[in-house]
Amino acid sequence: MGLRVSVALCTRNGGEFLRSQLESILSQDHLPDEVVISDDASTDNTTSLIEEFARIAPPSMRVRVHANAVALGVRDNFSQALRHCTGDIVLLSDQDDVWRSDRVRRTVAEFAHRQELQLMFSDARLIDDAGRVLPHTLFESLEVTPRDKRRIRLGDAFAVLLRRNLATGATTALRNDLIQRALPIPSPWLHDEWLAIIASSLGAVAIVDKPLIDYRQHSSNVIGVASPTMRRKIARVFEIRGDRNELLRLRAAELVTKLKALGIPSISDTLALAEQKLEFEASRTVLPNPRIRRLRPVLNVARFHLYEQFSSQGLKDIIRDLLQPHR
Repeated sequence: MGLRVSVALCTRNGGEFLRSQLESILSQDHLPDEVVISDDASTDNTTSLIEEFARIAPPSMRVRVHANAVALGVRDNFSQALRHCTGDIVLLSDQDDVWRSDRVRRTVAEFAHRQELQLMFSDARLIDDAGRVLPHTLFESLEVTPRDKRRIRLGDAFAVLLRRNLATGATTALRNDLIQRALPIPSPWLHDEWLAIIASSLGAVAIVDKPLIDYRQHSSNVIGVASPTMRRKIARVFEIRGDRNELLRLRAAELVTKLKALGIPSISDTLALAEQKLEFEASRTVLPNPRIRRLRPVLNVARFHLYEQFSSQGLKDIIRDLLQPHR
């Protein structure tokens, strides 16, 4: 028997672009067995588009709809959709993208070929609200490096994703068994980054260079990507030092707690790395306000290459910790 496929699709006032996404799911050359739609209290025509989709879907593709009377938010809405998926493999879907016709087929083939595979994610072509192709792909905008890709393919995904998330939810597919072990998603984390880091702690993660979706960027994006311009990078260095470091510490603490609950051995490299990440982020939360007094603690950490290992921006985060003004 082949792998059964579910789609977890979350909607929230997505009427402007939802029809294109639903049509792209119906146009797959390997149709999913189930589409689970969790609507987060939409007030536009999203509900009518979903009802139309359910009517025209082929009998082989079950459509299940869960409508929230009160909005749950992105993380909890995706959690709800994931909990109701029954397929062996679950593909995540945003409401405003467009899938390539071979996304499901390629995903099934990858998971069928690799029993150890827990999660896969791909590049995406970026498009605007009119469907025009933008200059950079998703991986280019995220500055995913050849070294990042090579390390993931060599089985070092946990260390790569511990530094920064590279797996965008709209491009992600995962085994249902992983969902059962990963839920609930703790509040400091977004659903895609949490699923990816937990997957990498339990088994293999695959990265696919080929874009399998068109990822739409528009003014109503809840989560999107920004072009990695030099102006943006410099602006981030001089942002007011607010709650970001405490959030990173909380995320690391939640991860350590979850890994222990999953039974990751205390002597494992995975748990040791997570605990080192927590210690690193905790040290950044207590840096003193005066910039001159930050120099010694920051350089003490930097000389052990911990910024390179655990911070998302490496050298730029050293500069940020030295120069960022406090509130």
